[in-house]
Amino acid sequence: MITFTLVAILGVLLVIVLRELFKKQASEPPRALPKEDLANLRVTDARVGDTLSVTGAGDEFSDLDFTVDRRDRWQAGERQWVELSGTYKERRVWLRVRQDDELEVSAVVQPKKLTLGDLGLTEEDLAEIDDRQNTEDSFEYDGKVWYYRLSRESTLYRDGHAPPQGSYYWEFQEEGGGRLLFIRKAEGEPFTATVAVRLNPADVTVYRAG
Repeated sequence: MITFTLVAILGVLLVIVLRELFKKQASEPPRALPKEDLANLRVTDARVGDTLSVTGAGDEFSDLDFTVDRRDRWQAGERQWVELSGTYKERRVWLRVRQDDELEVSAVVQPKKLTLGDLGLTEEDLAEIDDRQNTEDSFEYDGKVWYYRLSRESTLYRDGHAPPQGSYYWEFQEEGGGRLLFIRKAEGEPFTATVAVRLNPADVTVYRAG
């Protein structure tokens, strides 16, 4: 009888405690989300509508300023990166942002599409490089040596939820690391190559839209 009474008392006390706890939670205002530090946005925080300014990356070493109108995500194997694109002096430019062990940012400011002939390569050359997957492989272009970094099936996920687009992707790095060279081949389309200049992430300033 005593045991039953103690259990009943403990049950009543538990109900009272839970009721008071729920009352307290209901009376507390919702916690505000931490405010974004707009003065210290990183390039990885950039989104459509934001303005980017890159120190000394524009024409004649001026600042490269443009508003992001497209934010696309790429994936090649385990690697992922984002391309932030907009218009600068009536031409399309973009930043390529990849966060791995460290943040890597590169800019395409002269978006001329190169052909394999321009690079002195053939489709067979790229196929052999892809088969070997050897980072010691290289070729010469523009008076520089370019070392193989990777090649993979890649997928483009365009901002705005357009259907994903597949292609094959090769990436090379200039000896000394100053530039990157990207080659892409989509089904039914010719090979295209683009050269990007590597940037110091600290040189990119993000201004939040609005």
